[in-house]
Amino acid sequence: MTATYGQRKALGDYGERLAERELERQGLEVLDRNWRCEQGEIDIVARHGGALVVCEVKTRTSDRYGAPVEAITPSKAARLHRLGFAWAKAHETTFDELRVDVVCVLLAPRSAAVLTYYPGLA
Repeated sequence: MTATYGQRKALGDYGERLAERELERQGLEVLDRNWRCEQGEIDIVARHGGALVVCEVKTRTSDRYGAPVEAITPSKAARLHRLGFAWAKAHETTFDELRVDVVCVLLAPRSAAVLTYYPGLA
């Protein structure tokens, strides 16, 4: 059965909340969520020391079609970097480094959520 848009959105929102908690546990300060501009969207924007971190969250209910991290292609990573610079410009923020992190959230039925954090993946 195919999930509806509302079900996919709820799943993604839940995964982002779990990812935000994990990033904070890892010592990052979350600055923004679901920031949009004409170039696209950033799931989570955070700061880690002098680094501005653009975090992509991939939430899945299974790894049937591959690991969620496999969805981060080189072109997706490049777009996330561009979005990070756009966010910094829009918020008049400076930083020493721009980093792209990925949090994969696996929410299998009847199992605890499994989060895998990839700092500086892309």
